[in-house]
Amino acid sequence: MSAVISEVLKNSIAQELEFEKGDKIISVNNTKMQDMIDYRFLINSENIEIEVEKKNGETEIYEIEKDFDEDLGIVFESAVFDRIKPCTNHCVFCFVDQQPKGLRETLYIKDDDYRLSFLQGTYVTLTNLTEKDKVRIEQLHLGPLYVSVHTTNPELRAKMLNNPKAKNILNDLDWLKKSDIPVHLQIVLCPGYNDGEELEKTFRDFEKFRSIIQSVAVVPVGITKFHKNNLAQVTKDIAVHTIETVENFNKKMKQHLAQASDEFFIKADMEIPPRKYYGQFAQIEDGVGAIRLLIDDFEKRKKKLPKTIEQKKQFCFATSKCASGVIAEITEELNKIKNLTCHIEILENKFFGADVTVAGLITGNDFIAQLEGKGYKNIIIPSVMLRAYSNDFLDNVTVKEAEKKLKAKIFVINDFYSAAEIVKITCG
Repeated sequence: MSAVISEVLKNSIAQELEFEKGDKIISVNNTKMQDMIDYRFLINSENIEIEVEKKNGETEIYEIEKDFDEDLGIVFESAVFDRIKPCTNHCVFCFVDQQPKGLRETLYIKDDDYRLSFLQGTYVTLTNLTEKDKVRIEQLHLGPLYVSVHTTNPELRAKMLNNPKAKNILNDLDWLKKSDIPVHLQIVLCPGYNDGEELEKTFRDFEKFRSIIQSVAVVPVGITKFHKNNLAQVTKDIAVHTIETVENFNKKMKQHLAQASDEFFIKADMEIPPRKYYGQFAQIEDGVGAIRLLIDDFEKRKKKLPKTIEQKKQFCFATSKCASGVIAEITEELNKIKNLTCHIEILENKFFGADVTVAGLITGNDFIAQLEGKGYKNIIIPSVMLRAYSNDFLDNVTVKEAEKKLKAKIFVINDFYSAAEIVKITCG
């Protein structure tokens, strides 16, 4: 059990001690660590002793004096140092099971680890918690946790997750309430399973747990052409009903506690709600409110756009169907600037199927195939098309490879929630 260093921050204690990428932290104060939770707790001291296994295999002990809450400046390869708790469910809507063979190995990992939920905001079902896990959560008050509920109907949840332990969701929520552990909840809406009256019942049950619920996100099921469970897509009528159910719950709670994801409003052919609908934007990584943030930010910057730019420039915004509406509005405004021409290309997901309409699942080969031969010299894409902290598309095609094939420069927008990079690239 060891923590492998992936990066040492500049001007940090770790850099001063000449820690390197690949070194392993064996223990802190003679205590072996399970995860970043242990690490953070143990380094909160003015005097610590760290045992490090260097890349050459030698072990060294470092005695460190620092401020109580001063960080060492270490980034680890993983937030978990032992073994990620695997998912024991076989959900009817599991996206991992809807993928073909031959993609990156990491795309087939199914974790259900409460530690990653606390540390990184990943969703857990609570079906694999041991008594030891529960005691640790209670003692360290590990919250908020992000919990995939889907439905509070015990029998239906067991069916959807293909796991008898999934029946215990109401007991699990009761335990979290008694332990005063705050939660963000998620519902993946699957027509014919947990929509309609079942969704209404789930929200009625949520009323009992108001004291610990910080947010609820409802997202539509994602279905690829490889799925085998005869799942149905969310229709316009279902989207409208879902939005209404969420709003009725919020009225009872007298606050915007729950939100339907952006996709529901697109499917319902309704305007994206105003900013107040999203509260603290607690579940933006789940596609809840991202479009609103981009719209609002561009509205602010629109007033300061130049009337003209010195040299003629042309850009292509390569996007997915889901985000195409807001990108179209942005390109329309940018095209009012003299010497600036912006196009939009809505990419179809040939790899996973046309029903998959989010940018994060566009492959490099689809990207190249649909833009090749169109003559674009400058192409703008959102960073969600690439693997986190890399320049690789989902199918391992790199940005450089795509640039070479398309004979174009690709600009990656790192912060999709802000229009700053868009304006800088096109008008700068």
